[in-house]
Amino acid sequence: QPLEGRWNIKTTMLTKFESKSARVKGLAFHPVRPWICASLHNGVIQLWDYRVGTVIDRFEEHDGPVRGVDFHLHEPLIVTGGDDYKIKVWDYKLRRCLFTLLGHLDYIRTVQFHPNATQFPWILSASDDQTLRLWDFQKR
Repeated sequence: QPLEGRWNIKTTMLTKFESKSARVKGLAFHPVRPWICASLHNGVIQLWDYRVGTVIDRFEEHDGPVRGVDFHLHEPLIVTGGDDYKIKVWDYKLRRCLFTLLGHLDYIRTVQFHPNATQFPWILSASDDQTLRLWDFQKR
């Protein structure tokens, strides 16, 4: 049976954000705070407060589109991956990039912290170089 036949759900759009600068390539919810992180085609990472619909911070160090973004569950960290073949880990409290992980040979499509990153301080990345890479960001 088709999905629409089994579900009778009415949805409502809660709010709409416009980046006004570039196409959005990646999104992540903060696990606790009312924030959304958006990675953009122009290389900028925007931190949004979805309660008020405004950009509260932005990070710029990637050269080219940023396609992957994720929040750490417990630490004030964001991980991003882009077309510059770089993975960057940002501290949003310090408002800066802490370090860059190098190794991919093509565009990075997605990045994620391990869901239990306190026990497993790992970042998973996938790239057009046809590799998945698992990084221990405490032993860089």
